[in-house]
Amino acid sequence: MVADPTLATIWAFLIAFAVFAYIVMDGFDLGIGILFPAFGVGEERDSAMNSIAPVWDGNETWLVLGGGGLFAAFPLAYAILMPALYPLIIAMLLALVFRGVAFEFRWRDPGHRRFWDFAFTAGSVTAAFTQGMALGAILQGVTVVDRAYAGGWLDWLSPFSVLTGLGLVAGYALLGATWLIWKTEGGAQGHAYRLAGRFGILTLAAIAAVSVATLTLDTDYKARWLDMPNVLFTAQVPLLVAIFSAAFWWSLRRRKEVLPFLLALGLFLLSFLGLGISMYPHIVPTSVTIVEAAAPARSQGFMLVGAGILIPIILAYTAWSYWVFRGKVGADGYH
Repeated sequence: MVADPTLATIWAFLIAFAVFAYIVMDGFDLGIGILFPAFGVGEERDSAMNSIAPVWDGNETWLVLGGGGLFAAFPLAYAILMPALYPLIIAMLLALVFRGVAFEFRWRDPGHRRFWDFAFTAGSVTAAFTQGMALGAILQGVTVVDRAYAGGWLDWLSPFSVLTGLGLVAGYALLGATWLIWKTEGGAQGHAYRLAGRFGILTLAAIAAVSVATLTLDTDYKARWLDMPNVLFTAQVPLLVAIFSAAFWWSLRRRKEVLPFLLALGLFLLSFLGLGISMYPHIVPTSVTIVEAAAPARSQGFMLVGAGILIPIILAYTAWSYWVFRGKVGADGYH
């Protein structure tokens, strides 16, 4: 059966939305894990944990939705990308499991809390780094022959994928620091302000480095960004990044509490938009387009009904949980 371009585009948007929702919602709690060794043992670490305790596991719903949506709506893309990224995906999932276990056991097994704190950090860093490397591996392109992955076991490993991995670690750390500015007070908040400044610099440097490096990967990327008249529109992205960056530093200097987090999210949104500009209309750059990878129109239409019911429910209970646990946190745990 023939794919429907409209349905394929809708599903591409839904999967992109799920991935971005995951980046936003799981990004800051992975960031807290990345920053965990920088926090003082005791109240600072407990406050950091308490800021994400009510929401961290629900945030990963979006990862499941994005992966499941890719499998169902774009089976060809799933069949190509998964073999190309198996080592990274396996490492990421194991890291998320290890991190989740550590999160629970640091409260229930205080005698080994140092070990669980290390496990929490190691799982967070590994998950963030492998996610960034997977992004880099997709952007640099995978070898496709006869609609199947034809590359090697380690094709994902390259200087570019390492760069994107490190960049995402820095970005998640920035989200974590700005989240703690919002959710904590006193010494922990002051520490978070300092960390946000440092990782803000690293994140902006990573955005610049990845952006420049992406242009060297393929002539299509360069043409989409720099050829006329495209550049009249694409130039707005780096301009907005500069504006958001200036506003971010202003918000830190003025000791704003919510604005740094929102502006950090804005930087992620602009980076995600830049990713879309580079990739569209491909879902496997630069081999397979969205329409070519799409499931039959009847399948996508049937699944769209379910998604139309499920996604609003997820958004509703997610918003409710964040609303219930709004406000500042202390060192006394929820566990």
